[in-house]
Amino acid sequence: MADAQTLARRAAVAAGREPADLVLKNAGVVNVFTKEITVCDVAVADGYVAGLGEYSGRTETDCTGKIVCPGFIDAHMHMESVMSSPFELARAIVPRGTTTVIADPHEIVNVCGAKAVDYLLDATEHLPLNVYLMLPSSVPATPFETNGADFTPADMAPYLGHPRVLGLGEVMNYPAAVAGDAGVLEKVALAQACGKLADGHAPGISGKDLQAYAALGIATEHECTTFAEAAEKLRAGLAVLVREGSAAKNLSTLVRGWLDSKLPSDRLLFCTDDKHIDDVSENGNVRHNVHLAIQLGVDPVTAVCMATYNAARVYGLRELGAVAPGYRADLVVLDDLKNVDVGAVYKDGVEVRRALDGLSAAPVPPELLDSVHCRRFTEDDFALRVRGETDCIELVPYQIATRHLREQVPQKDGFFAPDSVYTKLCVVERHGKNGNVAVCPLKGYGITGGAIATSVAHDSHNIIAAGDNDRDIALAVNRLREIGGGYVLCAGGEVRGEVPLRIAGLMSTEPWETVRDATAAILKQASGMGIPYHVDPFITLSFLALPVIPELRLTDRGLFDVVRFAPVERE
Repeated sequence: MADAQTLARRAAVAAGREPADLVLKNAGVVNVFTKEITVCDVAVADGYVAGLGEYSGRTETDCTGKIVCPGFIDAHMHMESVMSSPFELARAIVPRGTTTVIADPHEIVNVCGAKAVDYLLDATEHLPLNVYLMLPSSVPATPFETNGADFTPADMAPYLGHPRVLGLGEVMNYPAAVAGDAGVLEKVALAQACGKLADGHAPGISGKDLQAYAALGIATEHECTTFAEAAEKLRAGLAVLVREGSAAKNLSTLVRGWLDSKLPSDRLLFCTDDKHIDDVSENGNVRHNVHLAIQLGVDPVTAVCMATYNAARVYGLRELGAVAPGYRADLVVLDDLKNVDVGAVYKDGVEVRRALDGLSAAPVPPELLDSVHCRRFTEDDFALRVRGETDCIELVPYQIATRHLREQVPQKDGFFAPDSVYTKLCVVERHGKNGNVAVCPLKGYGITGGAIATSVAHDSHNIIAAGDNDRDIALAVNRLREIGGGYVLCAGGEVRGEVPLRIAGLMSTEPWETVRDATAAILKQASGMGIPYHVDPFITLSFLALPVIPELRLTDRGLFDVVRFAPVERE
């Protein structure tokens, strides 16, 4: 909050009585209010835009032929999915145009509880990146799995007054919410009592169930996979977050549908949800959403609004989302608007590369570095007896939804025998609570000659593994135990690749470039093991334990039918 002296100086700069700290000269400025581009100078004082017009300043940068727009806002993302510490996240995404993220930390909170929230708030306090948190609403996501720690209304309450806590994270247990479950609704009511909003997560919900969900005060939805679904949710008053992540790619379908519909765009926001660091490195963060939208025919200024002003308004970020007097000088200079070529980024009026100088990652509490607590496993732990038709998970290309099949699967001596069509999927409880192991057939993953395992398994983050032989599956799971979590690939009885993720088994302590290179190397190896091009070996795998995405999932307690919202009975 600015004091009177700061406001007086800002007014003096805006009126031309004092020089600005920085002036971007002759820029084509995207005006999110009038949806036009005007050529003018952008004057910055004390980290805020003071005025647009003709100005002089202590530092002047010629932006002739360039476009200046607000810093991009990722309206819903999980920092953990970038697999790097918050500092490394800032290093990776801010130079690519994203200056604000609204993060739901339910991944790391499922592992470590409230101390993970403390870590993220502390680690993001002084970054040149606006990090806002939505408090996890579903930890655990359902009562049908084992996670590391709970996060109750009592745990939530101390954080709701924090200025960077905007509300309640995605309410994923939507069947319970619609049914009036007291445990879910207590969290929604607590957030609302503090003037905070609640994010949604209700794939496929429709009709009266959608009306009931919206009646609870749910403000947003990021799980739309068709525009018909998005339109119904828009009409129910929810803002729709158009997602383009590394595994879930919904932007093309939703944008094409919106262009045909002629509905207004002011309640459409951009988000990434879950995005790998190699994807961020190659395409950027929200910058990629903007670029894709423009390529599909969205007016460039409208696309910028969807990435900036729309999100700021929905989440009540009064000082963000516009290049205008009184707004924070979070600015992206584009060399080319159509291709969204980012030339420079300013955070609070400081060029971001300079703002990052001298900063380093915050220390990680030791307990967050010791989170894999399970025994060693043998091949026998993963044997699956089958008889006749059995329940099987089938992948849906380019989506995180699955199909529930009942099929004859290959077998030998009464046990499931994986091949190039049917993979063995395993989930191992890794929080030291019960040692559960669950196994089922998986169709469409295609891995041959080895196994992949990861401690990134939404949302309880037990160990999940997929392979065509029990020796490599056991080896991969045991190696994860040794390195404290991460990614492991095994073949021929040997560990062939790994990416250690020591922070809660989800994020690395290494520079993001190191994580990117290690991830690229292990993904290249995985691509040579028969996994289809439309399947991300690790991200796709990581969602197969999430029992709130239809139709069928595998948790440490066994198969779970999301449509019936009940465990699959064992035969």
